[in-house]
Amino acid sequence: MKDRGLNYRHLYFFWMVAKEGGVTRAAERLGLAVQTISMQLASLEQSVGKQLLEPQGRRLVPTEAGKLALSYCEQIFLLGDQLQDALEAAETDKMRLTVGISDSLPKLIAFRLLQATQQMDTRVRLVCMEDEFENLLADLALGKLDVVLTDRTVRAGGSLKVFSHLLGESDLKLFGVPKLARKYRRHFPDSLHGAPLLLPTRNNALRGRIDAWLVQHKVRPEIVGEFEDNAMLNTFGRNGLGLFFAPSALAQDIEDQFGAVLVGDAPELREHFYAISNARKITHPAIEAILNEVHSGLFA
Repeated sequence: MKDRGLNYRHLYFFWMVAKEGGVTRAAERLGLAVQTISMQLASLEQSVGKQLLEPQGRRLVPTEAGKLALSYCEQIFLLGDQLQDALEAAETDKMRLTVGISDSLPKLIAFRLLQATQQMDTRVRLVCMEDEFENLLADLALGKLDVVLTDRTVRAGGSLKVFSHLLGESDLKLFGVPKLARKYRRHFPDSLHGAPLLLPTRNNALRGRIDAWLVQHKVRPEIVGEFEDNAMLNTFGRNGLGLFFAPSALAQDIEDQFGAVLVGDAPELREHFYAISNARKITHPAIEAILNEVHSGLFA
């Protein structure tokens, strides 16, 4: 007969072993003896009446029952962390904002949006997670995130009950290090035929618009690289490996921080920025601060 009383300490040890891939590494992480961890795991498996871990090569991996338990552990211990943070915030008058940042969103845009939270009367503790758009939406739906900042909207009729709030938009410009800019600035955009170009991957909605713009202007650049992560794309650009598009709202930042200069304007290309939340009406004060910053002309 199964014992219905679940020992959360045992469950925590299971969670750590599953994440670390073995008892030895989990024991080192926790500062406990291997034998102690092994005994706690055995007690947990006896309590639930299921084998939760099994060897696979030199690692321990979750069984099917273990995978189910692990998914609950992620939520349980995340909520525990959030509870602890909330209690600390109650004592220190500090607010917490957990933000998901799409990997395709320019990080300078994310910074500008989040900067508004640090100018509030109430102190705000930011917790920022970066991931692919779909993963962030799932975490938002599970309550792991307060808001997602991204450059794409949620498709209508989806299974997730989340809401898109347009923050703003910016036309695009093409940038490059001075050596490349001097070479391709003249006769832009015709000069881009054969030019080294860095682009987002086709998973990014902006990519389709860029491709159409290139076709419209009848130029075929040499695509040096395609990137999911906008920060990686910019790193290649600042090191002179290709020209790259960026929002005109960031032109001065790109020149100051990346040492890149303007090659040409592409006003037909526009990038949109969104906050995605669980509620149609924003009630979190820190998210309201972001919206107020946008309305004051952040992308003007």
